[in-house]
Amino acid sequence: MADHNELGYKKIFVALDGTEQQDEVFARATRIAAANEAKLYVGHVIDSTVLETAGTFPPDLIAELERSFRGSIADGVTVAEAEQAIPEVKVCVKCGRIRETLMDDMLDIIKPDLVVCGARGLSNIKYALLGSISAFLVRNAPCDVLVVK
Repeated sequence: MADHNELGYKKIFVALDGTEQQDEVFARATRIAAANEAKLYVGHVIDSTVLETAGTFPPDLIAELERSFRGSIADGVTVAEAEQAIPEVKVCVKCGRIRETLMDDMLDIIKPDLVVCGARGLSNIKYALLGSISAFLVRNAPCDVLVVK
């Protein structure tokens, strides 16, 4: 029979996308991390494809986008860090193509037991052209994936 420590999640990665749903997704990941006494990794990818399409962009734009994202999650980070059952909270922000950056620069390095993400509401046209990050994670993440609706 498995020991209690072998049953739970020890590293939880929450993928946030900057939408209004991200607070709910972050709060859910925080509750799961606390219940499992797991480390919590918060990840966000600044989509470089939009910037690449524009051709050129101000050099300080990426830094400003990162500052804006970090500001949008500051309250959630404070709550997670105050939770005594969560041993560590780390925020990781990268710029790149979302799918590749999530897998190569975050999940493959962190090796989480669980990924928590939102079910982003793309229009049918955008979904047909781009696909969904949550569907990508369900198909490709090497661990459990929880999609928060």
